[in-house]
Amino acid sequence: MVDLSQYLPILLFLGVALLLSSAFVFLPMAVAKLTGTAQPTPEKLSEYECGFPAFEDSRSQFDVRFYLVAILFIIFDLEAAFLYPWAVSVFTLGWTAWFSMMIFIAELALGLVYAWKKGALEWE
Repeated sequence: MVDLSQYLPILLFLGVALLLSSAFVFLPMAVAKLTGTAQPTPEKLSEYECGFPAFEDSRSQFDVRFYLVAILFIIFDLEAAFLYPWAVSVFTLGWTAWFSMMIFIAELALGLVYAWKKGALEWE
């Protein structure tokens, strides 16, 4: 026969998780109903950004160059995130780690040159 008392901590954890998640979902709704913030007015439903109404539809498409610049920023931001821990421990890791990072930086430099040549960094 299996001893089911071993599963009690898991069931307690599951119960607490369900209780907290339902509280995080339903408690704000109840507070909104009690305080009157759930009653929409035209002022509450209007768009407001930077002190004046929006010029055009908020669902308009962005230029693809915006996404290219964002992707390049993420790539070089991650490169910096990899470079700091490596720089701290490079002397204990040895030459293999140094050559590996130089190959990584060379690949990033090649990617930057390629993006530069393709005009991904130019904004009209």
